[in-house]
Amino acid sequence: MTYIEHGKEGYWRANLALFLGGFVTFSLLYTTQPLMPVFSKAFHISPAAASLSLSLSTGALAVFMLIAAALSDTLGRKKIMVFSMFAASLITILTAFSLNFTDLLILRAVLGIMLAGVPSLAMTYVSEEFHPRSLGTAMGLYVSGNSIGGMYGRIAVGGFTDLFSWHIALVIMGGISFILSFFFWKGLPESRHFEVKKVTLRRTLTTLGGHLKNSGLLSIFFIAFTIMGGFVTLFNYIGYLLSEEPYSLSQGVIGSLFIVYLTGTFSSAWLGKRADVKGHSYIIKLSLAIMLLGVVLTIVPSLIIKIVGIAVFTFGFFGAHSVASSWVGERARHNKAQASSLYLLFYYLGSSLVGSFGGFFWSHMGWGGVSGLIIGLIIIAFGLTYFSASREKNEFRMEKDIV
Repeated sequence: MTYIEHGKEGYWRANLALFLGGFVTFSLLYTTQPLMPVFSKAFHISPAAASLSLSLSTGALAVFMLIAAALSDTLGRKKIMVFSMFAASLITILTAFSLNFTDLLILRAVLGIMLAGVPSLAMTYVSEEFHPRSLGTAMGLYVSGNSIGGMYGRIAVGGFTDLFSWHIALVIMGGISFILSFFFWKGLPESRHFEVKKVTLRRTLTTLGGHLKNSGLLSIFFIAFTIMGGFVTLFNYIGYLLSEEPYSLSQGVIGSLFIVYLTGTFSSAWLGKRADVKGHSYIIKLSLAIMLLGVVLTIVPSLIIKIVGIAVFTFGFFGAHSVASSWVGERARHNKAQASSLYLLFYYLGSSLVGSFGGFFWSHMGWGGVSGLIIGLIIIAFGLTYFSASREKNEFRMEKDIV
């Protein structure tokens, strides 16, 4: 059967649709991140409590991705992704009418459940429908949509909040996402390699358990946990730092700093392509080194150097995520949807758990404590990358001996 491949009909249409899928998902998921200082003041809550507006969404998304992946084996990848995007757009609009912070948190948790149908299935769609020679590039372009969507969501909601209010900002975000969801629905080609499978709880648990017993795959899952935990922690609390003296930046200006996501748009595609040549382990380690440099620069008092550090850190993060996610698709020989969902389960659990836990470091140790936590996570990710690469080499030798 024909795969989606560079130079063939439908290649760029599929990439554009997947780009929009990532764009909508992450623009909606992270709309509340720059609003955390606003929520702290409006609802009289702590930074750690305000971070729940994001952590509950990412936590719910992480858990329900496993369910979405199982359902997709019966219903198909595209149907679930399309439903998820339209439903999440409507939930975002409803969130704007929250009467209190509890209502807002409930709706944000529902949003995470609705969005669960996109990330893992998009990765699975790419691994199933794209030719192996185009896999790294396609995954990189999809992750680019993630980075631009995350950037747009943060910048736009900050600007709209300054102009109007956070309520109106969320209505606008939901409306735009609903329109883009329509283009995703019409633009994404139907699956050619999807095979309907009977879904049972026992089979699902057996499949997930098999992936978790693979130490090479498991180490990649924990790489996702550490890098995403560090990434979200940095962006959760940098807004608090920059809104205080001596910086005293407005919400709109803080939101505009997320333009550094453009560096991630470039790095995910460029480093994803380089991984096809240099290998996954090499590029992930390079990306982690770049992340480490970035977080160290944010410790410097100068505002300009802090911004440069955020940009460098973002460049490294999206490169690492793009390559690690495609590494999962290559290492998982069977049941790729479940493997992708497990990768993203760890990814978003890192966002949810570490992102909220970082509030303790901010409240008790300031930015020095937050940056120290992130540096520790990066060092752990280095060790996990070395371990997974060594396991891959051993597996290759065993297969060669069998042949």
